[in-house]
Amino acid sequence: MDMFLPSVPVIARSFGAEPGAAQLSVTTYLLGLAVGQLAWGPVSDRYGRKPVLLARLGLFLASSICGIAADSVQDVVLLRFAQGTGMSSGPVVARSIVRDLYAREQAAHLLARMMAVFGVVPVVAPLIGGQAVALGGWQAVFWVFAAVGLALLAAVGFGLRETAPAERPSIAPGRIAASYAVLFGDSRFRASLTTMLLAQLGIIAFVSASSLAMVQALHLTPTTFSFLFAAVMLGQIVGGIIGSRLVVRAGIGRMVRLGAALTFAGGLLLAALALAGAPHWSAVVLPMVLYLFGCSLMLPSAASAALSPFPQMAGAASSLLGALPFGAGAVVSAALAAAFDGTTRPMALTICAFGAAAFFAERLYFRKIVHG
Repeated sequence: MDMFLPSVPVIARSFGAEPGAAQLSVTTYLLGLAVGQLAWGPVSDRYGRKPVLLARLGLFLASSICGIAADSVQDVVLLRFAQGTGMSSGPVVARSIVRDLYAREQAAHLLARMMAVFGVVPVVAPLIGGQAVALGGWQAVFWVFAAVGLALLAAVGFGLRETAPAERPSIAPGRIAASYAVLFGDSRFRASLTTMLLAQLGIIAFVSASSLAMVQALHLTPTTFSFLFAAVMLGQIVGGIIGSRLVVRAGIGRMVRLGAALTFAGGLLLAALALAGAPHWSAVVLPMVLYLFGCSLMLPSAASAALSPFPQMAGAASSLLGALPFGAGAVVSAALAAAFDGTTRPMALTICAFGAAAFFAERLYFRKIVHG
């Protein structure tokens, strides 16, 4: 998704479409991630982690190849949905594998390390995307996607061992619905999910709207935007590294508490600068570094708190943790596309609202239910 962002304004210009129409390609990708994650977690509980990854990466590769030949914004939007459906298997299966192997602080430690590694991708990906667009147009991004899909298929096929428990639950619709009902009925899962969801929606708001907000409102080039987007993700990398070292000693509860406070502070600063009309890119980049840093402390620990009580439903729990943020994120993305007014204010106010909501969810709900 991050690699694709620099191409959004270029796609709009290439097809003579409104910027908001091209941004729907981000919205449909998020929708594909949400729909796919609801399915692949329970399916991986039944058939194993590796087969699900192989099948879904195959779909991503095929839709990437088709994207090269797309001849309208509508084609791009539909193919991005297919790409999202395929790649949705990645995060849900990755979290499931962690829960197969570890629980609580140990799981949070590994999830934080993964988040630091994942942070490298948003740093590198926009730079690659920006250079690909500059050298070969927006179609070049789909060529890169195809190469990445092929490399991931090889990595999973030859380098991943199966970790799913020997006991494989049924994937009958009634059984899946019952699993989801058990999860939603548990206050520990709801508290963790609520806190995570609100913070993640702030990240999704930035990812989906930052390209238009910074290129159109701040008059940056796609290449400059890609460098600044990469700079924002340094907050995620540093937070993941620090969080992985602190969580075993500090515990899950303290990490979520600290992360929520920093996330709130970052969102508040971003909104204040946007309302003040600050015209410089630093008014977006610096507050978002703080926001991402706080999220990197909070999200791995909250995810571990949600997954640890359910070792036999790790895939289903992971599905909900991934599907709900991306499903709601698709709505947020579409709303921001419609609300774009040529400034950074709609994006900034939205991020601030979600950061504040995550802060109060931790204070009023998570802290009372989840102990760590």
